[in-house]
Amino acid sequence: MTLYWLMFFLPCLMTVIRPHWTHAAQAKRAWELGFKLYFIALILLVGLRYQVGADWHHYLAPIELALQQNFFDFVFMPGDLAYSTLTWLSAHAGFGVYGVNLICAGIFALGLAVFCQNSLHPWLALAVAVPYLVIVVAMGYTRQGVAIGLVMLGLVSLDKNNLTVFIAWMVMAALFHKTALILIPLGIFAGRKSWVSIGGILLIAVLLFFLLLAEYVDHLVAGYITDQYASSGAAIRIAMNAVPAAIFLVFRKRFKLSDEQKMFWTWISFGGLLFIGLLAISPSSTAVDRVALYWIPLQLYVWSRLPTAMAQTLSAQLPWVVLVLLYSLTVQFVWLFYADHRFAWVPYQFYPWVWLWQ
Repeated sequence: MTLYWLMFFLPCLMTVIRPHWTHAAQAKRAWELGFKLYFIALILLVGLRYQVGADWHHYLAPIELALQQNFFDFVFMPGDLAYSTLTWLSAHAGFGVYGVNLICAGIFALGLAVFCQNSLHPWLALAVAVPYLVIVVAMGYTRQGVAIGLVMLGLVSLDKNNLTVFIAWMVMAALFHKTALILIPLGIFAGRKSWVSIGGILLIAVLLFFLLLAEYVDHLVAGYITDQYASSGAAIRIAMNAVPAAIFLVFRKRFKLSDEQKMFWTWISFGGLLFIGLLAISPSSTAVDRVALYWIPLQLYVWSRLPTAMAQTLSAQLPWVVLVLLYSLTVQFVWLFYADHRFAWVPYQFYPWVWLWQ
């Protein structure tokens, strides 16, 4: 558990001390180096974890199956094309689940790093990400974790008004977890689009649905809706999206965004609130919970920009920074001590260390 707290407190420390650094080139290089080293460590800790995550054993079975089949038979089985490809290659290269996890961790970390750097307070965005997005999602749901990493790259592209690149990232995300396809139509809300652009986005979404997701729908219906799967804590996780969504909608005029950015994140925020209603009427809280994971970047986006939106000077922003950090600390504390599945994460085990002492 100590490691999880170190992962959290380091971004907290950097968030607080960075505004007091000088603007000298040496200080800037030190900040950039620290940011890179943190993410290198993050890749190793997420990618080389050992028996960490509630679904750990579910990721071992495909490795064994891959060793018994040729490449094309395995990769084109029902599943996620990119993840299946990595699984087969890693299994036959002798790296097992750790090779897959390490590559997925690298992609996730890249998306998170770019998304945080796009923020006004990169370390604050990272501190918000650690308690749930990093520790729970990236370490627990490998396929959806890497998909969210690619989604964050897409959101940064869309934030810079590059719709084509956004769609490309979404397609790549869907190759790791098909449910990422639901985000492609969000490009419609990225500023003022012509009817041709809107039609093109919808056409792409429909085509990709039939190419990638259609055969998956029966599985989703049977697995989540028909069996009425329930996720403990789903209401809390939905609320974690809804709170920053509500804050953005109330104070959006204070956020220093272009009209296109403001429009996009307004619709994203409405989506974050919509999950409250979906959770109330859905026969499966698990289905709603899993889709809502793609709205976690909204938390990073809003919380990291809140201090600047609410105050002008660094001294006036500090209380808001502390408030966001205290909120994030509370999230991590509650999850590590009271979550139903905390036993699958505690204690953290690092594969090279376990291997050394076997």
